[in-house]
Parts: sequence; structure tokens; C-alpha cells
Amino acid sequence: MMAALCITVVKLLLLLLLSLVTINSAFAARQLTDSTQQTLRFQYHHGPLLSGKLSINLIWYGNFKSTQRAIVSDFITSLSSPKSESQPSAATWWASVSKYYLLANPKKPSFLSLSLGKQILHPNYSLGKTLTTKQIEALAASGEDVNSISVVLTAADVAVDGFCMSRCGSHGSSHVSKNAPATYIWVGNSETQCPGQCAWPFHQPIYGPQSPPLVAPNNDVGMDGMIINLAGLLAGTVTNPFGNGYFQGPKEAPLEAASACPGVYGRGAYPGYAGELLVDPTSGASYNANGVNGRKYLVPALYDPSTSTCSTLA
Repeated sequence: MMAALCITVVKLLLLLLLSLVTINSAFAARQLTDSTQQTLRFQYHHGPLLSGKLSINLIWYGNFKSTQRAIVSDFITSLSSPKSESQPSAATWWASVSKYYLLANPKKPSFLSLSLGKQILHPNYSLGKTLTTKQIEALAASGEDVNSISVVLTAADVAVDGFCMSRCGSHGSSHVSKNAPATYIWVGNSETQCPGQCAWPFHQPIYGPQSPPLVAPNNDVGMDGMIINLAGLLAGTVTNPFGNGYFQGPKEAPLEAASACPGVYGRGAYPGYAGELLVDPTSGASYNANGVNGRKYLVPALYDPSTSTCSTLA
């Protein structure tokens, strides 16, 4: 009987370990996965990349302060700022995406330029505080224009299907209009729901190696976490807009330009350590990119398809 009891206990421990591994893998979208994924081969699946002059339309769903909205709008402006910002800059980070276009068509690479478009506010939670993916797509359609990407940003008190369970945000395309397929991005504010998953390294992680959280450069853990996720999703959207661009792994769960480098923000990064970053001497905040209006941001490493490595700014 004792032997049978021991076997039962061992089985239970193995099941618990397996469940923890499964949970960890679901939350490893960017923050706690070993960087050995850098050695995987990225593939171009010969689909179109987004190109030309694109406006980024922001759809704010829920309660956002004007100061919070400015953090994101300044970030979008910073990506294509013609001014000479302090280096390293968000514009320099974004310029590295051009390597994908060069490899896709070496003889005649297309160009990409982003600009801040319109902003639409939904402060009264017109669809409630629990949203489905279809409702996210409907919100994105309200900002749809020709040559644009709609970005839906949901407030900290809004629940979205899969948020905090398997994703911090997502991108996709929809056919809600008679025009060509429209691309959209959704990012949630995780500050009160799951900052350990979606706002690391500005919050203590729930799983994996434990280290003190870093100080957020804009003094807002939720919004600075949204910037990290928005940046990565923007890179994924333009290089794999319709599921047949650049990615590695299965099409249903692809690793894209930023998600192929989870948890990497500076040189020497490893699970639980974001890497060597710049530190503001006044606030003590950690960052790796300068932006317009004196902004500082933390942006993820991007997979460099020409070297098969994760490339960082800092």
C-alpha cells in the first residue's frame, strides 16, 4: 500500500510540474524565455509586407488620462521623427525593420514610413468592460483608413479574451470593409490585471527568476508595459501582416520580429535579466531609446534576419 501511495504522489508531482511548464510557456511571449530561440531560422513565406506611408490611428477604449495618451502618441511620432534625437533613439530602433524589406526584394526593396494619425476616444465603455476579439476588430474598424494601421488600446479595467492568460496584445487583419484587408493591433493595460506577465521588467515577474523590478521611464508601469508590447506588435504587423510574411514556427503561433527575442532589451540579457540598459540619473528609470519631447522608452530587441541574432539598441 505504501508503494502504491508513493507512486500516486510521484504522478501528482509530475502532473503539477507539467502544468507549471505549460503555464510558463503560455506567458513566455516576450519576457522570460531563454534567448536560445535566437538561433532558429527565420523564414520569409513570400507574402506581402506593409509598405509606403502608413498612419497609425489610435483608438482609446476606456479611461485613459491625457498624460497616458501622450506617452503613446509621442512614441509613434518618435518612430519616424525627422529630428536628430539623442542616441540611441526609437527612430533608429524602427529603422532596423528595413532589413526585412531588403531581404524580401533585394533588387527593389520597398520603403515604410509611419506617422501619427487620428485618435478616437471611447471613454464611456460603449461595449462594456469585457470584450471579445470580434469587438476588438469592430473598434479597430472605427479607425480604419486607407494606408493605416488601427491600434486599439484598452484601459486597465477592461478584460479581453485571452488577456493575461495567453497574450498581452495581438495583431491581425480583418475584412470588415469593402476595401482591402485592414490590419489592426490590440494592446491592453496590464497594470491592475497582470503586470507580472505583461509589464515586466517594470514589475516583479510571477514566474521564473526573481529580480527587483526596474523603474518605468514614464513613471507609469501599465503604460510603459504597453509601449513594449505595442512596439513588438508594430514590428510583427508590418513584417507579417497577413500571416504569410516573416516568421518562424507554426503559422497559428508564429514567432515574429520581436516575439522571437523574448525578454531581450539590452546586451547580455538572460531569463530574469533584461540586459544592459541606460539609466536616467535623476529618476533612476531604465530605458534603451530616446524619443521626442524628451521621452525615454524601453523597446524590445528585434530579430535580425541578416545575422540570425537578436539585435538590441543598448
